[in-house]
Amino acid sequence: MATEFLIPIALFALIYGIVYLIVRRKERLALIEKGVDASIFAKGSKNTGSLKWGILFVGIGVGILLGKLFAAFSCLGEEASMFSMICLCGGLSLVIYHFLEKTIAKKENQE
Repeated sequence: MATEFLIPIALFALIYGIVYLIVRRKERLALIEKGVDASIFAKGSKNTGSLKWGILFVGIGVGILLGKLFAAFSCLGEEASMFSMICLCGGLSLVIYHFLEKTIAKKENQE
């Protein structure tokens, strides 16, 4: 299996990560110098990160199961059915999480 294409992708990701961390550090230092709280960087609810990943992995698992079923009982090939069902169910799970997070944030704002 040819994995040479991963080297430039990993290099790009490494450079992007380093630049992102440098810029983020400069922003936070500028906020500290002005005396502003850095809580503006916190987005959304802090307790729903594990909920997002849990829903995503359940969606991917359901996608794998549905992909296997479609491959067995339809004329689609296994690769096409697996890829399409994993992407579809993973995307649907993230949409479900989005609506759940909106309702959680609404409840937090009412309290």
